[in-house]
Amino acid sequence: MDFQTLFNVAAGIFLSTLGWFARQLWDAVKELRADLHKVEMDLPRNYLAKEEFREDMREVKAILNEIFRKIDEVRDRKADK
Repeated sequence: MDFQTLFNVAAGIFLSTLGWFARQLWDAVKELRADLHKVEMDLPRNYLAKEEFREDMREVKAILNEIFRKIDEVRDRKADK
């Protein structure tokens, strides 16, 4: 076997392996893009928006303030007796 044939076989094997690896990377990137798109679409449905959280926290704070006010009233009435 002469040097040129050996070189051609080695280059063919190397380039075939490189092509297979590049194809695997390409497919993985395509899958990642699809997964990322799915996450982008599902994210608003699965998680609470900041403004909704703020509104809910305002309600919770109002309820807690009312509870503490009533506790203070009961404590003041007991202290007056």
